[in-house]
Amino acid sequence: MEKREKNNTPKERASAGPLSLFKSDIEAILQRDPAARTKIEAVLVYPGLHAVWLHRLAHHLWNHGSKLTARLISNISRRLTGIEIHPAARIGQGLFIDHGMGVVIGETAIVGNNVTLYHGVTLGGTSLDKKKRHPTVGDRVTIGAGAKILGDIHIGADSRIGANAVVVKNVPPNSVVVGIPGQVVHRHIPHTASDEPDLHHDKIPDVLGQRVHELSARVAALEEVIARMRAGCEDGTRSDAAL
Repeated sequence: MEKREKNNTPKERASAGPLSLFKSDIEAILQRDPAARTKIEAVLVYPGLHAVWLHRLAHHLWNHGSKLTARLISNISRRLTGIEIHPAARIGQGLFIDHGMGVVIGETAIVGNNVTLYHGVTLGGTSLDKKKRHPTVGDRVTIGAGAKILGDIHIGADSRIGANAVVVKNVPPNSVVVGIPGQVVHRHIPHTASDEPDLHHDKIPDVLGQRVHELSARVAALEEVIARMRAGCEDGTRSDAAL
């Protein structure tokens, strides 16, 4: 079976009905979790799916004025699944929350299509102002376990956030982010919508180690230059003494 995900246009996303959303949520599990065997299993035992579906109900109620009821459903979902999604957050198709315990998605967060979140991920705010204060996550982004995405920033499409990274600045599309604070590394081979989901949040470059290696090589080169200069000075001193 070919494992490709649809890259819907904004117009198609807006017109997607509840049935289409529910189907894409189930397919996301089957495509991105090797442990998932059947659709029935995904529906019955995946708390990430339950959290997404309860959020879709809460979000509908929130948008139609039933804000207290929406918050109650969100709270029930958190107690049942360990995943907290504010009813006002905007979630695209095919969101897969793997394991999910400890995931928090804030009020003004926007999550694109075919995004993957692992446990302990936070899409958090950094302001007390009643405005857009949570991240916007582009399509096909993978966010590794324990990563924190903070503030009104944008994570570009097809990017991968390494486990436990802390991201506080915008991330261009097709990037890999590692470390605290997050350091952006551009992909050598871009990821596209037609590629299989990129779930390798364990494959992260050692940015700090690379910088230390570069500095060590630079220091060694400078020491060699200084040694040659000293040798030249000593040779000149000997020549003067001989005269």
